Order: sequence, then C-alpha cells, then structure tokens
Amino acid sequence: MGKTNAKPYFGMTGTMLNIWVTVACTTAMTLFGYDQGVFGGIIVTPSFLETMGNPNPNLQGTIVSLYDIGCFVGAISAFIWGERLGRKKTFLIGVVIMSIGAILQTCAFSVAQMIVARLITGVGNGINTSTAPVWQGETSKAAWRGKLIVFEMIMNIAGFSLSNWMTYGFSFASGSIAWRFPIAFQLLFSFILFATIPWLPESPRWLLAHGYTEEGVAVLVALEGADATANDDAIVAERDAILEALRIERETAPSWGDILKGRTGNTGMVQRLLLGSGTQWMQQLVGINVTSYYLPLVLQNSVGLSNGLSRLLAACNSLSYLVFSFAGLLLIERAGRRKLMMWGAAGQCVCYIFISGLLSQTGNTTNGAHFGAAATAFFFLYYVFFGICWQGVPWLYPTEINSLSMRTKGAALGAASNWISNYMVVQITPIGISTLGWRFYIVWAVLNAIIVPCIYLFYPETANRSLEDIDKLYRENKSLVFVFRDKEATQVARPQHFIDEDEKRADTVVSISEVSNKSEGGLP
Repeated sequence: MGKTNAKPYFGMTGTMLNIWVTVACTTAMTLFGYDQGVFGGIIVTPSFLETMGNPNPNLQGTIVSLYDIGCFVGAISAFIWGERLGRKKTFLIGVVIMSIGAILQTCAFSVAQMIVARLITGVGNGINTSTAPVWQGETSKAAWRGKLIVFEMIMNIAGFSLSNWMTYGFSFASGSIAWRFPIAFQLLFSFILFATIPWLPESPRWLLAHGYTEEGVAVLVALEGADATANDDAIVAERDAILEALRIERETAPSWGDILKGRTGNTGMVQRLLLGSGTQWMQQLVGINVTSYYLPLVLQNSVGLSNGLSRLLAACNSLSYLVFSFAGLLLIERAGRRKLMMWGAAGQCVCYIFISGLLSQTGNTTNGAHFGAAATAFFFLYYVFFGICWQGVPWLYPTEINSLSMRTKGAALGAASNWISNYMVVQITPIGISTLGWRFYIVWAVLNAIIVPCIYLFYPETANRSLEDIDKLYRENKSLVFVFRDKEATQVARPQHFIDEDEKRADTVVSISEVSNKSEGGLP
C-alpha cells in the first residue's frame, strides 16, 4: 500500500523522450541566438544610446563584447565543474544565472550596470552552450546526433532572426521600451527550460561513467523505447561498448598536470582537445560576428544606408540565413563535417573578397550606391554559406571528437575558445570599421582562405560514426596527426571494420545469452 505506479518521464520513451530532450537543448540554443543578435538592433537605438550617455565606438564595442567574456567564464566553469555535477544540474545552474542577468539588463540605467548585467548573462550562456550539445549528443542515436545538433543551431539562427525582427519592430516605439522589452523577452526561453530540464533523463553515458550502472542502463532502455528491456542484446551491447571505452580511457588517460607539462604518451587526447576547440575558434575567425552583432551598424557605416533601412535589411537577411541553414540538415551526414567546413570557408572567402572590392568603390559619386547594393548582396550570400556549412558543425564536432571521459571538458574548452575569440572579434569590429573602412574585410577573406587547408590536413571525419568509433580510431592510430592520407579517417561512410566489430560483439552477446538460458533451464 502507498506505492505508486507512476512512470518516469511522464511515461514517455523512445522517440518522444528524445524529442523532449531536443526541445530543452534547442530552447537553450535559440536563447543563445536571440541574446547574440538582440544587441545588434539595440546598439543603434536612440533611447538606449541616450540612457548610456552616447558611448563612442570603443565603449560600444566594450558593452557588447564583455558579454563574451562572461560566456568564456561560464564555459570554463563548465569545464571545471560540469563533469562532477552532471549534464542536467550544470544546465539548470546556467539557466538560473542567465535569467538573473536578463533581469538586470532590463533594469539597467547606466553603462556600469549594463556591463555587469551582460557579464552575468554571459556566464549563464557560456554554461548552457557548453552543456546542451553534450547532453544532446549523449542521449541521441548515432544516426540522429548530427541532424539534431545542427537543428539546434538552426533554431539558434531562428532566435537570431527573432531578435532582429523584435528590435526592428520596437524601433518604432518611443522611450526605453524600444530596447528594454526586447531584452526582457529572453526570459520566456528561461521559463521553457525550467519547465523541461528537471524531469528529463540524465545522460546515460555520464551515469555509467560515474558508477550509476543501473540508472544508466534504465535511461538507455527509456531512450530506446519500443518495449526495450535491460536484457535486450542492443542495450547490453551499447552498455558494454560505453563501459569498455571508459575502461580503456581510464587506463591510458594522463592527468591534467601531465597534459599541461607535455608529459603524456596519449597524444590523441591532446590532439582531440585541440581539434574540438579549434573548430569553435575558427567559427569566429571566419568573420560571422563581424556582422551578426553589428549588421545594422555595418550597413550604416560601411555601406551608407539609413538607420531604418539598415535594420530592415538585417531582419530580412536573418530570414534568408534561417531558410538556407535547413540545407545543413540534409548535408551534415551526406557531405560530412570536413567537406562542409571546407566548402563554407572557401565560399565565405570569396564573399569577403567581393565585399572588400565593392565597398572600396562606394565613394564613387556616379555608381557608389550600386556598389553598396552589390556589397549588401554579398553580405547576404556570406550568411548562406555560413548557415549551411559553419553554423552547426563547430558545436557538434567537440562532442564527437573527444573521448567519453573528456567530452564535457572538451565541449567546455571548445565553447571557451569560441567565446574568447568572439570577444576579440566583437571588440575590434566597431573600431575596425571606423578606422580601416573597406580594408577591414580583407582580414576575414584571408582568414577564411587559411582555414580550408587546415581542415583538409588535420580534421578527421566524424559523420556516421558512433561516439566510441572515434576512440577506436585514435587507439588504432596513435601517431595520427595528418589525416588527409588516411581513407578511414576522412571517408564519410562508416568504416567497414567498425561495422564488423559491432556485428561480432552482437554475436558474442547472443551466444552468452543462449548459454545462460540453457544453464538456467537445466540439462536433461
């Protein structure tokens, strides 16, 4: 008596449970996009500028960019504490901090208040963006993982687009509501996160890694759905693969002291950390936040458009950006991570070359307006390449490339790399535009050109692999650095010997199960 038959996760299993995990992770990344884009419209709002004492370009850059320092601190916090706390607890802490920051931003009346509020908001966002992709990746099937994380980043663009239209719409309002309401609106996302995260499952890989074997298997069963049980061959095989990868990792993993001092024979671990964080560092070096934080400012100061038209075109661009980013869902597994990043960097390089050349001619008294319009079109095209190729992969890759025991640290280090480089870009952009003019964009063309061979030479393919496949790749190729000559490291399809090993393991599980059944049944 007194016992309840209530099922966990409100009775949801399989696809439906995966969908709700995706809802939580997607909401976090939508909030990330909204918060990243909202200040692009606010920084040119007269009421905001008046309230903040009409800051000069250098102070404007500081107000906007210190948010990224907060994100960096949040990512480092997840790096230090995230593995100990688990995915859910870390995520909830990030949401609480970000909500406090949003309230303080909404109520700010001075530059000092706004800077403190943006730093606090950034800390929460840094924790969220370090944790959500890992939680999503560790609860997803291999065939879904890439698509789901890319979908999260598409919704990041949706948040960015929403913020552009929100600030454009409220630009017609008078008084401080023109900028306070768009900032306060992000609390809606916090409410959704508070309503979903607490009842969803912890990562089964985290549970197994920390000795909660029964709980971890129960989550694997729930995520599998379709009347799965803990004794099913597929569940047993997945559990054993995770535990085996963890055992090998613990036996061979050096301490952080060894890594920092260079006293480690496990070069694969260090290399994988660098590759994962490198994708997010490069995401900033391709120049996306030159425009995503400042597109209205760029169109005003570089192209010479009016405030209203600059806002409207930025909002329209965000819709184009969103629509084309869905192509990434179709290509992420078919083309693979390597090709998308190389194609994207090459296309973005061409766009910045044309932007530089066209903007250099906007001073022409006869055709300057036409050159400015053409440059604006290439800004739009740049977003097409970035949305398809670079929006999702840098957030997916650190989760995939790092080992189980290093996954949280690797994702957090990647996010920290993203945010510190983001800070650099956002801080220098207003100054670069005002002092270098069209020459400022040549820098980003060169950086995109450099990135293409870097991906080709060093980055292994992670598409169509299980998370444990990458561990095997580095165990079997201990000196793997240059990957372009290794077919198995670069092909999009899953290498055949990984498939053969899975089939062999499944046959072994079946054989053991048959022997056990015979033993339990007794001999005649």
